[in-house]
Amino acid sequence: MTIITRRAALGAAMGLASVAGMRGAFAQDYPTRPITAVMPFAGGSASDVVSRITFDRMSRDLGQPIIVENRPGAGGNTGTAAASRAAPDGYTIIGGGSGPLAANYVLYKTLGYNPEKDIDIVSPFVGFTMIVTVSKKVPVKTLKELIAYAKAHPGELNYGSVGIGSSQHLAGEYFAQVTGVKITHVPYRNIAQYGPDLIAGTVQLGFQWYPNVAGPLQANGALALAVAGDQRLSTVLPDSPTTTEAGLPEYKNNGWFALCTPGGTPKPILERLHRALSVALKDPAVIESFSKQGAVPILMPLDQVRKFQHDEIERYRDIITKAGIKQIE
Repeated sequence: MTIITRRAALGAAMGLASVAGMRGAFAQDYPTRPITAVMPFAGGSASDVVSRITFDRMSRDLGQPIIVENRPGAGGNTGTAAASRAAPDGYTIIGGGSGPLAANYVLYKTLGYNPEKDIDIVSPFVGFTMIVTVSKKVPVKTLKELIAYAKAHPGELNYGSVGIGSSQHLAGEYFAQVTGVKITHVPYRNIAQYGPDLIAGTVQLGFQWYPNVAGPLQANGALALAVAGDQRLSTVLPDSPTTTEAGLPEYKNNGWFALCTPGGTPKPILERLHRALSVALKDPAVIESFSKQGAVPILMPLDQVRKFQHDEIERYRDIITKAGIKQIE
């Protein structure tokens, strides 16, 4: 190697070390300005409600405000794709749902992003147990009665969700697979319209997270027939049985929401966000607020999130394949 070549190589190495050092220093100072949180679902949706609770508490620990920007569309793909292209500097974070981070990878032919490469997951932070909900316009009062009615009226009942490929959509498909009923999916661009439609009986069913059906339930326009988990939701639906108690133990289903960043975010920033998330999820006020939404906090180590995501993709692949759902162009 010539002297000139050695000098060039040394200069390049020093340059890379300098860049790495600047990144490290930058990460240590992070954050120094407000953070934008891109929410790929509509304002007022279940994911939006719990995210705002969490981000508000995180902002106190981070010392900077977190400004929520709702960008719904295409089952969460629109906002997620846009946010994945943001600078990976920690100043754009993403509310990542089980749809755009897992199910949609199987369901859509083209997402505009690769959820396993273009998104860094800090951690899932909230879990929602699905609630089998029925409009009071339907003459049933128990889960067994609903199944019998659906079998007697194949294709007549429909259910709403926040979009194709969402956890609510696939929860309905899974319910149909487990029970052998035929029901029709109705995707909503704005979930706020779902509640009035459920009360009116325009859409008769829901496999929903509690915030999305709280209005109809509280207005006595709908019934929570069963909770698709191992335990009742004691705070919000203490009298609603689990699916096991209601006679359908094989039907268990939940959804999750995660804190993410654009792919390539420096590890120190991911670790800082993870610490702030951990602090938020241990706050009794946050835990109580989650409970009122029918949700439970989740926190996963950074080194486990990729396997979790991959396993969820395969779980949804199985549901989608068995349902015969064609890929969306």
